[in-house]
Amino acid sequence: MADTLVIIPAFNEEKNIANVIDRLTNTLNDVDYVIVNDGSIDSTSKICRERGFNIINLPVNLGLAGAFQTGMKYAHKHGYKYAVQFDGDGQHRPEYISEMRKKCEECDIVIVSRFVTKKKPFTPRMLGSRLIALAIKLSTGATIHDPTSGMRMYNEKLITEFALRLNYAPEPDTISYLIKQGVKVCEIQGEMDERVAGISYLTPINAAKYMFRMLCSIIFIQSFREKKK
Repeated sequence: MADTLVIIPAFNEEKNIANVIDRLTNTLNDVDYVIVNDGSIDSTSKICRERGFNIINLPVNLGLAGAFQTGMKYAHKHGYKYAVQFDGDGQHRPEYISEMRKKCEECDIVIVSRFVTKKKPFTPRMLGSRLIALAIKLSTGATIHDPTSGMRMYNEKLITEFALRLNYAPEPDTISYLIKQGVKVCEIQGEMDERVAGISYLTPINAAKYMFRMLCSIIFIQSFREKKK
């Protein structure tokens, strides 16, 4: 068994999931993976079953929080040292996992960031990212260049935290909360690919709602949560 588990939440990714797994397994031979099929109503489960992929089928759609925690419980049960949050739509590059693992020896969470060494563009979507980064900076003092990046590695301590205690989605507001608990977050420079097929949930309206929700959570909720003893 490898020491690293790649957790791939998937909802209606029939057009992408096979390519995601093929790219992952062709790139790395020292990681394991689990697909958490989050109540898909397309052929995601059928394709995974036919290809012999390692999959957990949830009976209903639980959303990112439920799917991710299911993966973290699997990682905790099987004793993995590292867990990687990895999208099922083809946007994340497995080539970064080895570098993330090295960086995770000195951090609790490693984020693949598009803006460590590159400037963040001035676009409407990036405005939301800038505001979230500012909110995290003001509430924690930490600088996170790409807070909305969904490719993150967690060490064994955080695997246990998410598996047994922290029932929250792996989103920027949760990262903000964890930083205030003393969790060390690092970033490495990376790039993201465009979604290969299918339709992203983040339409302009949904993206705006997401950014607003994250800002409210970081500023008005996470800031007043009691620090764990």
